[in-house]
Amino acid sequence: MFHQVEGLAVDTNITFGDLKGTLDHAMKALFGSAVKTSFRPSFFPFTEPSAEMFVSCFICGGSGRRGDDDAPCRPCKQTGWIEILGCGMVDPNVFEFVKHNGYDPEKISGFAFGMGVDRIAMLKYGLDDLQLFFQGDVRFLEQFL
Repeated sequence: MFHQVEGLAVDTNITFGDLKGTLDHAMKALFGSAVKTSFRPSFFPFTEPSAEMFVSCFICGGSGRRGDDDAPCRPCKQTGWIEILGCGMVDPNVFEFVKHNGYDPEKISGFAFGMGVDRIAMLKYGLDDLQLFFQGDVRFLEQFL
């Protein structure tokens, strides 16, 4: 089972800069204003160009090590960065399929992104077991109210 939040923005003059700015703002709101973002080229169907978005590790501060005992940071795999979501500009060929509804690929552009809700919650709240969300233990779930 996988839960995903997807976003789609479609309008005239939407750029990759709009995508980056929107997602940077969202990650700062979610993980704190000190978090940095990075985009790396990737491939996802229906978007071109596509990218994976990373945030600087808010657990180890980007050092790859955590705590006084200098233990390796597992969430970022000691890289200082955590892959958080996939994104990209909507491929103009997608708009060709809905051109008859007013989405002319010569005039319209857009961006899309998708991220796993469970993964984001696990990172935000420092959880290491996805099963905790699905076991029905009300004591565990009440902490998120």
